[in-house]
Amino acid sequence: MKPVWIIDDDRSIRWVFEKALTRENLPHRIFDSAEAALRALDKEAPGAVLSDIRMPGMSGLEFMERLKAEHPRLPIIIMTAYSDLDSAVSAFQGGAFEYLPKPFDVNHALELIHRALEEGNRVDGPGGLEVGPAGQAMLGQ
Repeated sequence: MKPVWIIDDDRSIRWVFEKALTRENLPHRIFDSAEAALRALDKEAPGAVLSDIRMPGMSGLEFMERLKAEHPRLPIIIMTAYSDLDSAVSAFQGGAFEYLPKPFDVNHALELIHRALEEGNRVDGPGGLEVGPAGQAMLGQ
């Protein structure tokens, strides 16, 4: 299973996800900036991503745009402490899988992560084949 990537400049958020994902036995990588995550992308691809929307340097929306250019079907959950309508609209227009306002319930966040991983596992390789419920490949889904 590909790892879940968590990108947030807030140490406490990273700590919470580190503990929760370890408890769930989910492989994961934790980054304190979008730039650090992009450097790691050269070595491995994530199965799903949770990124804060507002961080020093590259924002979560810019990061999502860069990721989507190379991995268009990668499920990305955008987190924010500023849960305004404009942020949510921008996130979904940019291709976010889901939007998670802070503060959040850890169990709810884990449910979103599991859903994102399931969605990511449906895509079979770079050709964009999606595996349906019976295991048949469906083109363009």
